[in-house]
Amino acid sequence: MKKLILVILGFTLAATLFAADAATLVPPGNRNAEQPDIPGASSRRTQATSTTFQAKYRKVYALLQNDADLRAKIKKAASAYGIDPMHIVGAIVGEHTYNVDAYDRLQTYYVKAISYLSSKLSFAYDGEDITDFVQRPEFRKCAAISDSYDLWECREQVWNRSFRGKTVGGEDFPDNRFGATFFQPYYAGQTFGLGQLNPLTALQMSDLVHKVSGLPKLDVSDPNSVYKTIMDPDLTLPYVAATIRKSIEAYKSIAGFDISGNPGLTATLYNVGNPEQRAYALKEENEKRRATGEPEKLPEENYYGWLVNDKLDELRALF
Repeated sequence: MKKLILVILGFTLAATLFAADAATLVPPGNRNAEQPDIPGASSRRTQATSTTFQAKYRKVYALLQNDADLRAKIKKAASAYGIDPMHIVGAIVGEHTYNVDAYDRLQTYYVKAISYLSSKLSFAYDGEDITDFVQRPEFRKCAAISDSYDLWECREQVWNRSFRGKTVGGEDFPDNRFGATFFQPYYAGQTFGLGQLNPLTALQMSDLVHKVSGLPKLDVSDPNSVYKTIMDPDLTLPYVAATIRKSIEAYKSIAGFDISGNPGLTATLYNVGNPEQRAYALKEENEKRRATGEPEKLPEENYYGWLVNDKLDELRALF
């Protein structure tokens, strides 16, 4: 009997400790009653192509509605990474509503993917290839890191701290993102494919995608292959799923929030990037709020994620 009591107490203690460490589940839906402001750049881009956000949303919705193979590919990728397919759908819908128009047919993305193998691309700034740039002594702290996500995260931090907007060795560097400076051979800020991924994000996710999906690891010295991966729907969907999974993990482990039931939040993070940074900022804010007796602040969606949550029932019905 004594032994049984001790076992029960042990289970009770373990359950209590687990509950204390468990993340707060963020409920579905939007925290904002009205859609947050849409950035002017997105509005100008849409006006320049003589269309509207509503028209762009209907176009990407039609792509999903009319292509059962695409929906099957989305479900397969979501299952492999342990996420709801609506997270992938949200990222695709948000990108094609507020950034670029969707193509009418999935086949067009495959054609585009092949086209990237025919031209010689490079990841470079002012004539210096990224493979040479990251050999500079400032990046020494990153040299021992093997995981692709941690490696490129480290390199991006070094860029922000030591080069961005600074003059180093007589050379001026732009006050711009690492990805926009080195990883956009066409023009800064450009993203590609069904998931509108940028090359730096793809490079970060390479090891996770290799582990889960068995795809070949990406090589920064082969930009053409990186772009083909981004453009090919069969290759890019696992990268979209991996990116979303990383955001969910970051908010759970850092900020203590489980956002896995809110596609609008993962869509927001897919849009703005840097989930770890944002999770730490939210954690710090909530620590201050608790210290003053205020209720904790839940993660909030931006304009992009707001649309995803607002349209979620309609999108989920497709699946």
